[in-house]
Amino acid sequence: MINSSRWRYQVIQYFLGAICILIIGKIFFYQTSPEAEAFREGGDLNLTTLYPSRGEIYDRNGNLLAGNKTVYEVGVDLNTVRLDNNAEALSLALSVNAGLDFAKVYSSITMAGADQNYVVLADNVQAAAVDKIKAYKLELAKKSEASASTKLEGLSFKAHYQRFYPENSLASNVIGFVTLDNNGYFGIEQEYNNILAGIPSIIWIPVNPTRVEEIPQVKPGTTLILTLDREIQSAMETILDKTLKESGSESGTIIVMDPKNGEILAMTSTPRLNLNDYSSYSQVFPDSTPYNRAISQAYEPGSVLKVLTLSTALDTGAVTPSTGFMDTGVIVVGGVALNNWDRGAWGQQDMLGCVQHSLNVCFAWIATQIGADNFYGYMKKFGLGHTTGIDLAGEGTGRLKLPGDSDWYPVDLGTNAFGQGLSVTPIQMIMAASAIANNGKMVQPHLLYATVEEGVQQNRHYAVVGNPISSQTAQTMNEMLATSLEKEASLATLPNYRVAGKTGTAQIPIFGRYDPSLTNASFIGWGPVDDPKFMVYIWLEKPKSSTWSSEVTAPVFKEVAEKLVVLMGIAPDHIRHQLAGQ
Repeated sequence: MINSSRWRYQVIQYFLGAICILIIGKIFFYQTSPEAEAFREGGDLNLTTLYPSRGEIYDRNGNLLAGNKTVYEVGVDLNTVRLDNNAEALSLALSVNAGLDFAKVYSSITMAGADQNYVVLADNVQAAAVDKIKAYKLELAKKSEASASTKLEGLSFKAHYQRFYPENSLASNVIGFVTLDNNGYFGIEQEYNNILAGIPSIIWIPVNPTRVEEIPQVKPGTTLILTLDREIQSAMETILDKTLKESGSESGTIIVMDPKNGEILAMTSTPRLNLNDYSSYSQVFPDSTPYNRAISQAYEPGSVLKVLTLSTALDTGAVTPSTGFMDTGVIVVGGVALNNWDRGAWGQQDMLGCVQHSLNVCFAWIATQIGADNFYGYMKKFGLGHTTGIDLAGEGTGRLKLPGDSDWYPVDLGTNAFGQGLSVTPIQMIMAASAIANNGKMVQPHLLYATVEEGVQQNRHYAVVGNPISSQTAQTMNEMLATSLEKEASLATLPNYRVAGKTGTAQIPIFGRYDPSLTNASFIGWGPVDDPKFMVYIWLEKPKSSTWSSEVTAPVFKEVAEKLVVLMGIAPDHIRHQLAGQ
């Protein structure tokens, strides 16, 4: 038994010994191979980190939104320059053809240490300038009378990539930008910076710039395909800019989303930045100006929030569409009198009338019928008070005060019901309202449609993030909101298409009180009602042409919807119904 075990141990010993001999032999081979000898003789190698080209960004239809262009590091072989004594000629050539400062280039060459063999004169030089330098160098080389001191020997050009945005400011609030150090800031560029930038490789490369062709290529960063539609995005930016000019608003936001899957088809706010000139960022966005108001700036939305209040009331059974209410123009909640937007009394109303006339008093009463626990429980289910998780850097949370908070008072139940005393971001509101347009299913808004890596495309699947209301409640709300627009002959309606929506006008709190002359005007709407293909959120900050949303944002929604049905190829209702019946 012992001898048998000893035999096994000896076999293992011999086996391990053989492995050690093989390892030593391999090391010896690496030490004595021709490649190792060339490495030692060359000696002109540095351990260097190579950064891959950044992944490109496209819209859903293959339009390039962010790519890379070739720029150059311009340097000189100092040994050649010293031999030819052509520092002045090089400096002059770079000054004339590439716009570089003559004095800086000349001092960089002449002040270099005696032990330096190579110096970088400029980086990120445009390809056109390099082409001019090369052409000029070739022209000098053809002149037989040119002396060594006038030729441009010793110059070298090392190509690398720089971020480039072919559409300049288009979708800039969504895309963000990349600085020269290859770091993304804001939007998609920051949110997906790690996969866009790729994985750097640490390798040995020649120091001698003439051996640049020996540098191996590294795997590029991941390419992204966004849910954005370039044509819709462009149209929304045009409409927003025109609206701001006509209304005198300080800023604005428009979001277009597919309410069935959360895909953002367009998102724009002001101001916007030319992404190829990110150095002007501090001038375009002074002080604390949000880079993307659609996701970062919270505000009191006003009556657009009534769609969530009424949905909650219907879902809990606190009211039905036919529930009556006598509007006297005032209601006391928590010891505080609340009035309608016009301080008028509208008499006997049902719930449709309360929506149609946007009666604050009625909605404050509805909230008291729901009760604080149910009301705030539903608001949290709708996503208020926390981020949506949209894949953009810099999302804000807004503020939903809750009973028990030190600054919550019983009157807040009444004011919150009509969208005052709480704050939301536009992206929160459009996510919450998606539950109404999508049969009770609330979807997460997102920008990433797919990734492309090594030629393989992987599509992203949308997520339902909650079911705050039942399908029946959602269908009832859709019908009420569509009928409301039709009965009031809203400026938001458009021929041949039935749409649902709600305006919102909210006074702006300043120094602890509301200024009646300053408002936020908002609109939430979607269509076609029977099969929603788009959902739109509009916010105009401090419009001057009118303080009422029904006058400034409702017609903007109509203009947006008219553009969308064309760009998205949505047939008029009667044609769709005829085709569905065939």
